[in-house]
Amino acid sequence: MLQGPYSSLDRDRDRPLIQLPFTSFAVGTVLLPLTGLIACLFISLVYHFEDSTYTHCQVSNYLPSISSAISRIPERYIWRCCIGLHSAPRYLVAVAYFNFYRGRFSRRLPELLLSVLALVCSLAENTGLLLLTYVSSTETYDIHKKGFIVFIASSLLHMLITCRLWHVIRTHYVNPEEIQSQRWKLRLFLFNISCCLAAAYFFRRHNKFCEPGIYTLFALFEYLVVFSNMAFHMTAFWDFGSKEVIVATPPEDKRF
Repeated sequence: MLQGPYSSLDRDRDRPLIQLPFTSFAVGTVLLPLTGLIACLFISLVYHFEDSTYTHCQVSNYLPSISSAISRIPERYIWRCCIGLHSAPRYLVAVAYFNFYRGRFSRRLPELLLSVLALVCSLAENTGLLLLTYVSSTETYDIHKKGFIVFIASSLLHMLITCRLWHVIRTHYVNPEEIQSQRWKLRLFLFNISCCLAAAYFFRRHNKFCEPGIYTLFALFEYLVVFSNMAFHMTAFWDFGSKEVIVATPPEDKRF
């Protein structure tokens, strides 16, 4: 390496451009849709209550569905901004999990294949979220509906596969953080699928009988589905607690 006044510049150039604890990265990624959704629900209830809680059969309803809460202005732009910023880190985390699983299951073909499927489901979940976000229900309902179906289906399958993979990890490793992560993943998956079933029941019942307040129960369980989904992804806090997200320049050949 060159000595003299340029050596300090070389050392500065070797430093990472961005170095962030993965815990902060995970928290920030999840807070984007969380704060966006809470803001949209608050604005809808305070300023657009009549429009956002309207139902096709005009029965009493006290909560907007998520699709309704993110379809008006300015809620639409708040939600799109939050999800747009949230989506890129989500793709990065999906690849990070795949590399993590590949390292753990390099000699276990069934789990390695499940790792690939988990990656596909994670990418599909994020893509479905983007689709239902940027195509609102008031613009093109069919596309919005398909995006929602892709999001929910891939999300549930991703959770199921993840719980299976972490059950295997827990069987062969005794890291306390990994055991805690596996327990919370299983609890959140069971809670999430229970809320999905309850939401589907109340949605079907509302469309069939148009009873007052039933759509409110659907909206409530829909919120719980989304919040538990966020919490499930938040368990990355334990999975990568000691890791860092680093953006750095590639190493240069300094032989002279």
